[in-house]
Amino acid sequence: MSDNSLHIIGRKLREVREKQHLTQSDVAEKADISTNHYAQIERGEANPSIETLESILKALNIKSSKVLPF
Repeated sequence: MSDNSLHIIGRKLREVREKQHLTQSDVAEKADISTNHYAQIERGEANPSIETLESILKALNIKSSKVLPF
């Protein structure tokens, strides 16, 4: 995935998380990943595996179309 795509996904995840009044820690705990890793994904610094992305989407209760740029 391109760096630009990672930043778009991260920005959209942050928007959804903030609308739900959740902290990065809240989402990370629900997705069973570290808060640091989740923060890196939001900042577009980490490329999440499909499994990790699925866990985050489940934690936020959203469909992939809400955050994927394609």
